[in-house]
Amino acid sequence: MNNKRHGKPELLVPASSLEVLKTAVVFGADAVYIGGEAFGLRAKAKNFSPEDMAEGIAFAHAQNVKVYVTANILAHNGDLEGAHRYFEELKALKPDALIISDPGMFMIAKEVCPEIDIHISTQANNTNYQTYQFWWQQGAKRVVSARELSLTEIRQIRDNIPQEMEIESFIHGAMCISYSGRCLLSSYFTGRDANRGACTHPCRWKYAVMEEQRPGEYFPVYENERGTFIFNSKDLCMIEHVPELVAAGIDSVKIEGRMKTALYVACVARTYRKAIDDFFESEEKYHTNMEWYRTEIGKCTYRQFSTGFYFGKPDENSQIYDSSTYVNEAVYLGMVDFVDERGFARFEQKNKFCVGDVIELMKPDGRNVGAKVLAMYNEDGEAVESCPHAKQVLYVELSEKAEQYDILRTEAQKKC
Repeated sequence: MNNKRHGKPELLVPASSLEVLKTAVVFGADAVYIGGEAFGLRAKAKNFSPEDMAEGIAFAHAQNVKVYVTANILAHNGDLEGAHRYFEELKALKPDALIISDPGMFMIAKEVCPEIDIHISTQANNTNYQTYQFWWQQGAKRVVSARELSLTEIRQIRDNIPQEMEIESFIHGAMCISYSGRCLLSSYFTGRDANRGACTHPCRWKYAVMEEQRPGEYFPVYENERGTFIFNSKDLCMIEHVPELVAAGIDSVKIEGRMKTALYVACVARTYRKAIDDFFESEEKYHTNMEWYRTEIGKCTYRQFSTGFYFGKPDENSQIYDSSTYVNEAVYLGMVDFVDERGFARFEQKNKFCVGDVIELMKPDGRNVGAKVLAMYNEDGEAVESCPHAKQVLYVELSEKAEQYDILRTEAQKKC
């Protein structure tokens, strides 16, 4: 089989805010998906006001990057009137597609803004080609595959749906213990409904067993002294399997993470961008650069990696039993807003660093440039030795040339 016969897949990247959207665009996304202030499944994300959404869509479109807006809650009766108004607002903003899971929301979107494409969310549990055909007949352009599908199953779907219909699949990020993310734990334990955007992530909590006749006596469910996090799945990572993703006929490869930082988005977008482009230039180049991909993807925040369901059902090795914490190998310091006439880089500080530190400039073109911090100034022009206050606007003089949109980062253990 010719692995490349379907063409280069779209790289679809999440954005939690206007800053992160711009980061995704600059660092290689073909499309970005975002949430508005209502009707999405990431209520705790910063999300986009109508003004930010308009600016983000304009910025992305200027770079020939598409923007998709999530409206994928499972709606109740009380949501429907507001959904009409929301889709009217989106109609004026002209995103490239809406991501929807609920049939009622789908019908409202078709009525209010028929000119905007509709993509069916993974929340709709899309596990077979008949489901894809159903949504195609309703007017959907794309369906997001359930994360429980193997590559073989996706290939079977591709062979049994119209060629012009698009398949989107998650290839990187957090996995969920529940079928396609339809979880009831958060609602049951805390009253916050995961299917309406308010998940508290109880799958990451530490649990014990309590026997019915011995209330208050907790029995551990672990085999070592640190406890076990029985629902705590490893993160999905398919950076080593781009050829297989292409061969399966996937049209859009999707990164999970609408609550992630600009550093995470930049790392993942840049790494997958290079991997996909390298593979389509030559399979040999892709395999030659594999160590670079592995190193760079490891600088993102993650919970160890697995390949999910793509090569068969996960086993006990797909869970993490001793911790629910992330691995952090790099620290996000900020992103360069612009470089002034003195050559100083203006940025908003995210984590502390000091004059004299050697940091790294992470550039959109794939280069990582080490740079010494020669001097730092606040907005009043006063020299400072460090930047301990989050969101402080600063100007930094570096030993190497910085450019707009460069990410400033450092190794986790080297913070001052």
